[in-house]
Order: sequence, then C-alpha cells, then structure tokens
Amino acid sequence: MRCPSCNSLDTQVKDSRPTEDSSVIRRRRVCVTCNFRFTTFERVQLRELTVIKRNGRRVPFDRDKLMRSVQISLRKRSVDPERVEKMVSAIVRELESGGESEVSSEAIGEIVMEHLRDLDDVAYVRFASVYRNFREAKDFEAVLGELSAEDEAPRLAPVRK
Repeated sequence: MRCPSCNSLDTQVKDSRPTEDSSVIRRRRVCVTCNFRFTTFERVQLRELTVIKRNGRRVPFDRDKLMRSVQISLRKRSVDPERVEKMVSAIVRELESGGESEVSSEAIGEIVMEHLRDLDDVAYVRFASVYRNFREAKDFEAVLGELSAEDEAPRLAPVRK
C-alpha cells in the first residue's frame, strides 16, 4: 500500500479488525519511511463493474462516487451514517451479483432511488430531481404524488364482513 504522505511503498499493517457488520476490514498502517499513520479499508469485490454512461462512454464503477452522490442527497438530513454505509454496500452487492460486468448508469440510478425511497423521502426526491433531470415544478409534484400514494396504500385495508 502506497503511503499517502511520501508515496513510499514500504508500509506495515499495525492493526486489523472487521467493522461491526463484518463486511469491511479496517487496517491501521504505518509508513516505514516517514512514520506516517493512516487507515485503509478492505472489502470484497465480486467482479469488476463498468458503467455505461448515457452518452455511451464506459467508465470503471466507483463506489466512492456512489457514496458521494448519496451523501449529497442526504445533506442536512438526520440519517445515521452506518445506515448509509449499509445501503451503499447493499447497492454494490446487488450490482455485482447481477451477473453482468457492464451496467448502465440508468440502472444504477433506479436501484439507488429504490433504496433511498426506503431510507429517506427527502433524499429520494433530491436524488430523483437530479437523476431524472427535473425542469418544472410539476416534475416534483409527480414524484411527491408517487410518495403520497405509497404512504396511503397500506392504510387502505380491505373491510372484513
């Protein structure tokens, strides 16, 4: 592992431990050259994913980019960071276990919206507004109408006689 301070490749692992859900290994490292201490995280990757962008370009899948976009939609929302991490891990697992090595950005966006809908309604609307490129207020109204209909559906239980 390359040292982020001096770029030396001579680093040592001082401590390794799994995270709470055991999906990631956290490693404390020290650079032998400059004594800089840093942390790395190791997670299982089932396959290399390539994202097919809307313009046809192909780019490697970037978990950190996914995490940043989710965090932007959750900005100033009181959602536990651990729940966000679990959601992003679930999305990545879903993509990797899908059987395809190439996945469209549209498919990723739809999966993220499904998960955000369960996590936080406001974040879902924020993400949808960017992902679906909202241009008018009625675009927001349509998505809010979907959310309202979902919230009311469970309340409409059949009447028993």
